[in-house]
Amino acid sequence: MGVWQVDADTLAGSRFVVSSLAETTASLKKLADPAAAHPGERQWLDTHLPAYRARLTADPVTALLVVAAFGATWIADFVTPTPAGLCDLDLDDGLARIRATPPRAVRADLAVSSRGPLPAALTRADDLAERTAALLEWVWRETVRPQWARRRRVIEADVVARTRQLTVGGWTAAFGGMRPAMRWLGDGRLRINAHDYPPRDISGSALLFVPVTPQQGWFSWEAAADRYAVVYPCAGALAEAGRAAPPSGLAALIGPARAQVLVLLDQPLTTTQLVALTGQGLGSVGRHLKVLLDARLVRRRRAGRSVLYYRAPAGDTLLAAQREAGP
Repeated sequence: MGVWQVDADTLAGSRFVVSSLAETTASLKKLADPAAAHPGERQWLDTHLPAYRARLTADPVTALLVVAAFGATWIADFVTPTPAGLCDLDLDDGLARIRATPPRAVRADLAVSSRGPLPAALTRADDLAERTAALLEWVWRETVRPQWARRRRVIEADVVARTRQLTVGGWTAAFGGMRPAMRWLGDGRLRINAHDYPPRDISGSALLFVPVTPQQGWFSWEAAADRYAVVYPCAGALAEAGRAAPPSGLAALIGPARAQVLVLLDQPLTTTQLVALTGQGLGSVGRHLKVLLDARLVRRRRAGRSVLYYRAPAGDTLLAAQREAGP
């Protein structure tokens, strides 16, 4: 199995990072392998797949490049540069780093990710790094940037949830469910996947955790810079949040903003998470929660230093009745 050996200082200094580049790369990977994880993702794919496929049909070299770069078990390293720090405006920096990859290094990475001889069109081309960056720019401009404000709120809500899990349950809880087969084994050992790779000691390095909204993920590192990153998909319930409007009858009954809060409470959430997911102000969310609590539609409980809100049975019944009634 693949294991990272991590010391206490590395864990203590680890950070969650919002990355527009990682979000764009994950979106490209989803377009390349368009299996929807939930209805919202299906809607996004239906909207953007025709234009994406038309672009690749018009550029067969880039189409071959995508197939080679996103292999069955490995992404070409040059496509996934490790975030340089905590700044979320890293798209331009990341694309510049991709463009700066020498042609020989690009082909070497593609040979690993594709696990076989490269097509002649790729072995002859010296502009594969530029083609990759241009495609990522297109994916950002056409499919990610119009939704970036909402996506960023979902990512920030996931960071809040992971931070709370860390506070309440330690690293075992924080890493649980982050990636398939990823587990905290104790004694400074973090299993990152089930592959039989030699252990890697990353003690003293910068360790970053990067959530993305598409159901995609990968690992990246720059050993020379002592930076390692785990890119992982936001929790499914969070990733779907905000994609469907509350039932119109419920919105008319209690108000659209309050109805949105009630719909989101399928799972326990903090006030901070609700602010991130709804885009409403802290005061507004607090007032909606008080009304819902007074009406016994919502309950709350304490988990460590956080207060979690969740739907009460009466809230479930009300929402179910409105959904049965239709839009």
